[in-house]
Amino acid sequence: MAKESFGARLYRGEKSYDIVGRRRSWYTASGVIIAISLISLIFRGMNLGIEFKGGVLFNPPANGHSVSEARDCVIGAGVAEAVVQEVGDGKGNKQLRIQTPALTAAQVSKVEDALVKCLDVSRADLSPQEVGASWGKDISKRALEALIVFLLVVALFLSLYFESKLAAAALIALFHDLVITAGVYSVLGFEVTPATVIGLLTILGYSLYDTVVVFDKVRENTMGLAGRSTMTYSYAANLAVNQTLVRSINTSVIALLPVAGLLFIGAGVLGAGTLEELSLALFVGIASGAYSSIFIATPIAASLKEREPQFQALTKRVAARQSGSTTTYTGALASPTVSKASATALLEREDEADEEPTGSATTAAVRPAQRPAGAPRRQQPRKKSGGKGNRGGGRPGGRKKR
Repeated sequence: MAKESFGARLYRGEKSYDIVGRRRSWYTASGVIIAISLISLIFRGMNLGIEFKGGVLFNPPANGHSVSEARDCVIGAGVAEAVVQEVGDGKGNKQLRIQTPALTAAQVSKVEDALVKCLDVSRADLSPQEVGASWGKDISKRALEALIVFLLVVALFLSLYFESKLAAAALIALFHDLVITAGVYSVLGFEVTPATVIGLLTILGYSLYDTVVVFDKVRENTMGLAGRSTMTYSYAANLAVNQTLVRSINTSVIALLPVAGLLFIGAGVLGAGTLEELSLALFVGIASGAYSSIFIATPIAASLKEREPQFQALTKRVAARQSGSTTTYTGALASPTVSKASATALLEREDEADEEPTGSATTAAVRPAQRPAGAPRRQQPRKKSGGKGNRGGGRPGGRKKR
């Protein structure tokens, strides 16, 4: 018999990880990352691109000169706040992308003279472009409006498809991903451009997609659970996370591979700066979304649901059952490492015992021990039959003797 896959064992509950039970560890880790992100966003801010703050853009060919040489040249022309980057066109041709604050015509001419002298280029190669900040502000306003509408629609949809508590958990996980992605840009000083905004809006859908998949399995496992005494809500939610764990990992890896190609090959090797601005937000957001759907959204949903009276009563019934007649398998409900099938089978045997009449003699009698695996079955003597039926109403097998 072929060895079963790891995913199949997770799906059946034969192998499980206590993800929901260790929720405090995940909350602590995310809390530290979010705190660092917020501190950086408040005190350091974002490195906004020229599209958001306005300025003048120069794109001269590198001609073998480095970024530091070009920056020193612009500083020598009297512009201290210049941002210089090296970009490429994929054919080995390197260009320098020089961004400066808003300049007067005299200042632009002075910078051009300095670049012509330092980089050995002509004025035609510089192609200066003046960019106003109003365009970037308009993009930011439109993006914010789109984000608000998106969150309202998502909250309504999830509340109708699942319920309000699961919708709240999904939105918390979504804000978790946005804050972490923005924090990475702030901490590392990456430039924020319109492509970055597009990337941030794109990861919202991916993060929610993975969370909805997990929540759909949670709903399936917890359907009608409050009326039983088999397992707590946290146990059923943890089982759902384990059942979808391999799928979530595979989906995330498949999504990250092309994005990593854009980021590390397109931007890092080929020097395509626009790809870096888009792919970095996608890479961080997808990775954070995969983490939050497993370690943040479902534990929060379980915490919110277990505050409901019906699930509080369920937890008490399960605890009472564990401390009573089910002491032989207490860990089957408390520990996710034991298979769901084993715990359910044991509980079903106890349910059968509970359904027997209390006044019958069978309830007072001790149940016979289960036959050990592999032991031969005891042969019962057959009753002799005197005929094919019991027609005479007397002794079975024939008619009553006169």
